[in-house]
Amino acid sequence: MREGIVRVLETSGFEVAGTAADARDLVSKARVYRPDVVVTDIQMPPDHADDGLRAALEIRAADPGVGVLVLSQFLEDGYAFDLVAEGAQGVGYLLKEKVGDLRVFTDAVRRVAEGGSALDPDVVARLVGRRRRSSALDRLTKRESEVLALIAEGFSNAGVAQQLVVTVAAVERHVTSIFDKLGLHQSPEQHRRVLAVLNYLRS
Repeated sequence: MREGIVRVLETSGFEVAGTAADARDLVSKARVYRPDVVVTDIQMPPDHADDGLRAALEIRAADPGVGVLVLSQFLEDGYAFDLVAEGAQGVGYLLKEKVGDLRVFTDAVRRVAEGGSALDPDVVARLVGRRRRSSALDRLTKRESEVLALIAEGFSNAGVAQQLVVTVAAVERHVTSIFDKLGLHQSPEQHRRVLAVLNYLRS
């Protein structure tokens, strides 16, 4: 799997600085190479549990400038929550099966490397489909909910506009309305886009 990912990345124009066979080696090499993005499996040696996820969180804690894209065999909502708990910028969570779709995979790597986010659409869809308590999100229109769902996946306003086949200006109006309805006011101490995503996922 690791060798296959290396070939895919190199073929797509990425420079692979190094590979690691276990979580400890991953943390060590990330500290030395300081890459734009680390791509890791959640399950890694030595324990074959969530070693890769814990390594990714450790890497981010030591250097928030390094993006991390975590791959998972199974759909586990908790992993996504753990990754975005401190902010969604520079983090991604993708099911391994999506690696076979080169466009989806390389787009996720590129977005995370550039400081954006990339949450697997299946995770977002599953969270949206759950029954939830009444919240401020109930005040959103159907279109505003669609916009917020795409933002949660990591799309920029331009990306949302492309997905919904609307203008960027229309998306910006929806985003402003979303912020207002969720009570997220402009503040230098807070990133409203990240807070809106966290509000959305936790509800």
